[in-house]
Amino acid sequence: MNNVQDLVIAEFSALTSWEERYKKIIAVGKSMPPLAIELKTDDRKVKGCQSQVWLDARLDENKKVQYRAESDALIVQGLIAILLKIYSNHTPKEILEIEPYFVKELGFSENLSPSRANGLYAMVKQIKYYALAFHSVV
Repeated sequence: MNNVQDLVIAEFSALTSWEERYKKIIAVGKSMPPLAIELKTDDRKVKGCQSQVWLDARLDENKKVQYRAESDALIVQGLIAILLKIYSNHTPKEILEIEPYFVKELGFSENLSPSRANGLYAMVKQIKYYALAFHSVV
């Protein structure tokens, strides 16, 4: 998972301005498939996000967590897409051990609005919550 974070850091570090980074975040989000309507339920909403974010998680046959998500806000959709790229397809134990250091490395905490930064951490918290639940059954 750190390799994926390092790739994300390299990809965004190549962009010289925050305007370019925002455009890249939005483009990443637009590439994500929509979440099925039946998965957009209140129990899948991420608490702590100003925007609406639905996050679904499944444990596959290889005991790896597969996340799917969607947001009604373009930048948040891009942020959750980045998180899914980092956290999906890993075991619950791996997910619980890795901290999202890309957030600090890329300056997301300082350059996102406070509500978006809080929402980003709320999404990470929810991702880890699902991993913890799956870890107890694996």
